[in-house]
Amino acid sequence: MDTILFALWFFIPAGVANAAPILAAKLPYSRDLNAPLDFGKEINGKRIFGSHKTWRGVISGILAATLVVWAQKMILDNNNPGFISGHPSDYLSLNAFYLGFLFGFGALVGDAIKSFIKRQLDIDAGKPWFPFDQLDYIIGGCLLAAVAVRLNAPEYLVVILVWFLLHLIFSYAGYLLKLKSTPI
Repeated sequence: MDTILFALWFFIPAGVANAAPILAAKLPYSRDLNAPLDFGKEINGKRIFGSHKTWRGVISGILAATLVVWAQKMILDNNNPGFISGHPSDYLSLNAFYLGFLFGFGALVGDAIKSFIKRQLDIDAGKPWFPFDQLDYIIGGCLLAAVAVRLNAPEYLVVILVWFLLHLIFSYAGYLLKLKSTPI
């Protein structure tokens, strides 16, 4: 059980960063940041990322991840849960802005790379591409966060499995709440 709690704790900044663009798109004041990351440019006659990858998404994801890391640091400052004690992911010695940026940017870059591949393979934006839609942000977040926090192989495996399953659950919930057009 401690291993699952650790996986949830460790990766929640990237998980929140991955969800933040969906929620930010619903905020009326964020429309000015709706410019696409690829500025409408194409490679091989196909959009680089597509219109759903926006600057608003990147900014909201990085901010959300940073806020989560900051909150984690506040929690650890007052009470160190047993599953974190002595682990490099205790974050107390790490800069919240730096680690939040790594988690948020890593998760969103992973998603953008997957979107680029989808466009080049002629898979429509928003069309499900299982299991890559569920793994992109996890791999990106883990890779970039590894600059500051390194896990061992079994810990990475648990993080990937736990967050893959959580992604499926939250994706379906988002579909039921009409935040997403597809269940997966």
